[in-house]
Amino acid sequence: MRAEGRGDEVVARSTRIEVPLFGLFLACWVLAVVHNLGLLTLSANLDLTLYQLYGGAAAIGWVAGNVYVHRRRRLPQVQKRRALALWLVGPQGIPALLRAMAPLESQAAAPAVPLYAFGVGAIFFCVPLVFGRP
Repeated sequence: MRAEGRGDEVVARSTRIEVPLFGLFLACWVLAVVHNLGLLTLSANLDLTLYQLYGGAAAIGWVAGNVYVHRRRRLPQVQKRRALALWLVGPQGIPALLRAMAPLESQAAAPAVPLYAFGVGAIFFCVPLVFGRP
């Protein structure tokens, strides 16, 4: 009976950290989508080169992958798939928001950059999954 209580306590403790993080990620995604719909203007607030954006997406994906690998050990099987989707998609809202803050000229010159940044982040997210297994 005591082991079940500890497992529930570990899951509850892990969700305390993840809820504010996913609130931040959701806010980033909402701002990026609202900007792309034309309801909010975020452009020309940040002059970020593509190298910096892709580097940031790679770092965010790698960190999210490592955190997911560490967290999934404590999660029940049912929650692992949900956590995988959240850790894969959620943190990539930060590069999407950063790209929305770029000048309009650079956004118009390379419109597929957010998709490529998501792909870079997803690739680096998968690295700890593939190589982190015993």
